[in-house]
Amino acid sequence: MDLAVDLKPEEAPFQPWAKALSQQRQDNLHKDDPLARCMPPGVPRINTIAPFKIVQTGQLIVVLYETSANSAFRQIFTDGRPLPKDPQPTWLGYSTGTWEGNALKVDTIGFNDRGWIDTAIGHPQTEALHVIERFRRSDFGHMEIAVTIDDPKAYTKPWNANLKVGLMPDTDLMEMTCENSRGLEHLVGK
Repeated sequence: MDLAVDLKPEEAPFQPWAKALSQQRQDNLHKDDPLARCMPPGVPRINTIAPFKIVQTGQLIVVLYETSANSAFRQIFTDGRPLPKDPQPTWLGYSTGTWEGNALKVDTIGFNDRGWIDTAIGHPQTEALHVIERFRRSDFGHMEIAVTIDDPKAYTKPWNANLKVGLMPDTDLMEMTCENSRGLEHLVGK
């Protein structure tokens, strides 16, 4: 999925180096995609490629993902704590959440610079990435996730995307494993 699909090409707010890297990723058929090396897909990309289950407690929301990346889960702290000033960089970042009416607003920072924001274009990210997601259940079987991408090192301004997710109540997540690291020389791409 291209998260910037609703933007006209001239409206995509790439920094020059980020546009070049995105084009390189497309030209080499995504050979360097972190998923090909069993790494997590990053945020918000993970919400577009993997079934997930949301577990809510009084002080914490946990999102479990069915993906081949090892240890793919997110903790969203809803106990009122602020985002840390200097978080340890990770693939899925550090998240806090608050409720805005019927929408869960999730602020996430603390990313490494190795994730991809989406799959189709391979939008890059830096450690300056700040993602704001608003999860809202639109009806019994659907959820919308409004996403704001703010990464001043990769983009000239913040930009928005909207995801529509189908809900599958009463289903189980399946265990997945990834062994692509055993044959990297056989990956397609240029």
